[in-house]
Amino acid sequence: MTIKNSAQSTTKALHNHHLSGIAILLFGSLLLLFFIIASIHVGAADLRYSTIWKALFHFNSDHSSHVIIRELRLPRAIAAVLVGAALATSGAIMQGMTRNPLASPSIMGVSAGSAFLVAIAIAFLPGISYYGLIFFSFVGAGVGAGLVFGIASLSKGGMTPVKLALAGSAITGLLSSLSTAIGIKYNVSKDLSYWYAGGVAGVQMQHLHYLTPFVLGGLILAVILSRSITILSLGEEISKGLGQNTRMIKLLGTIVVLLLTGAAVSIAGMIGFVGLVIPHITRFLTGADYRWIIPCSAILGGILLIVADIVGRMINPPFETPVGAITALVGVPFFLYLARKEGREL
Repeated sequence: MTIKNSAQSTTKALHNHHLSGIAILLFGSLLLLFFIIASIHVGAADLRYSTIWKALFHFNSDHSSHVIIRELRLPRAIAAVLVGAALATSGAIMQGMTRNPLASPSIMGVSAGSAFLVAIAIAFLPGISYYGLIFFSFVGAGVGAGLVFGIASLSKGGMTPVKLALAGSAITGLLSSLSTAIGIKYNVSKDLSYWYAGGVAGVQMQHLHYLTPFVLGGLILAVILSRSITILSLGEEISKGLGQNTRMIKLLGTIVVLLLTGAAVSIAGMIGFVGLVIPHITRFLTGADYRWIIPCSAILGGILLIVADIVGRMINPPFETPVGAITALVGVPFFLYLARKEGREL
């Protein structure tokens, strides 16, 4: 009787999680559309919704408000959604592959590595193309991740969640300091300040042409890998016992993380904690199946970042508060809570 009740309870929980996943995908998509319109509406000069409608669907209009909407505000809103989705999905994959609840691009040195190589590119290769910056951002993401995992694996007792977090914090601090030194030495501090503040204020339509293929490609690959990541999250021994090629899954997952994080940092700079907070919220709502966690994290990550961008414009108008500062207000307390919880369990 107890076994039967337990099975019924498990089935009910799975059903509820699936319903939550469907609700997030449906209502989250509608919320994204709403916040995109709200993001276009809010600014130094609030625009009427009728003006937004005409600008979006009357492409031949050269009215100044329409040009501002199409060339500045719409790309900014879309970029916020894409960057938020990319960072949240990266965090979900990292947490699933490493079974580390503290894993995220900003904490594991991935974002700092991207920004560091971008700093080198700006300092030593003036006039570099946007594709060039994206390439350096990808390489930097790999360098940052490699340093963190290398240091943590060499420590006494092997890798643990807290050791990874400590190594990530140390490498992030080191690379950020080196980037600052490069900025001062080569007089590009003003250019680098954008990357470290984090934001999508300067994004234009031409930038989206570079960003969109990488992010959409990374998200599609992430969804394809989602079932394998679910199995891998149960433990490497279990995964191998079920016949999974764990090395290949980890390699492909790492490529997806570098692809998404590199693209996000190249256009928006270092925006922290999206990849930490969102996967935990999604996992709480949808359960441990990454076939739901990954797409739902993308939706919720997009919502978080576009809301943070809107809030950043409303705090002290007409000046803007960096998006990275808004996400840190949410992420830092959450990170401290997780670190304390993991420390007690060691």
